[in-house]
Amino acid sequence: MTVEGQQTTRPAYTAEIIIVLLLSLGQSAVYAIVSLTAKLTADRPLAQQTATLNPTVSPRPYLDLTYQLLGIFFSLIPVVLVLYLLMRDRISPSRDLGIDYRRPAFDIGWGAGLAAGIGIPGLLLVYAALQLGLNAQIVPSGLQPYWWAVPVLVLAAIENAVLEEIVVVGYLMTRLRQNGMSTVWIIACSAVLRGSYHLYQGFGAFVGNAVMGVVFALFFLKTKRVMPLIVAHTILDVAAFVGYQLLPDSWLSWLSL
Repeated sequence: MTVEGQQTTRPAYTAEIIIVLLLSLGQSAVYAIVSLTAKLTADRPLAQQTATLNPTVSPRPYLDLTYQLLGIFFSLIPVVLVLYLLMRDRISPSRDLGIDYRRPAFDIGWGAGLAAGIGIPGLLLVYAALQLGLNAQIVPSGLQPYWWAVPVLVLAAIENAVLEEIVVVGYLMTRLRQNGMSTVWIIACSAVLRGSYHLYQGFGAFVGNAVMGVVFALFFLKTKRVMPLIVAHTILDVAAFVGYQLLPDSWLSWLSL
């Protein structure tokens, strides 16, 4: 591609990135910053406040189920958008991003390993941040114990993993590389974005997710595969969401110490 071609393409990609992020996780980051600001300016310390994931939307069980499923469905539309945009530019999700089922053993093995390597230190970091007053108490599931709660939480975990890893890693890193950004800045942008939309949970969540973002970005640069990241993220979220829903309250009391 000529220098002149690059000059016309890069602004277009920049505008595209901004629009995609404002429609998806960039929008979440803005709301997360506002939410954290509200918590910090409230009349209670941050550590005495809660951040609830997967909240109940309606007291009517089947209406709540409808809202939950619609929320999951519409949250995945940005994934369809970014895959369309990449394929329009002859970037194959399978060949260039590793979004396929050609290497299940590799994807599941590395996904489980990444989940274990990140999950345990992540829990310790959240606990430490809570004790230091830098994080809110995290409630992974606000759903009532309906029969459909666990299946919906599993779907929500998959949705989170697919959305975040395809948009924040596969799409964003690809576009930033096409824009001529250096590898260090590509990793930093991906990691900071991942941390920023978790800021509603507190500063510990920001740091933990930013570190996770660096690890995931480096893994993608090395392997060119997003699927292991989706597997790892799904395992982490299923363990958090479903575990909180099913485990006795006494086992979870450390979260509110």
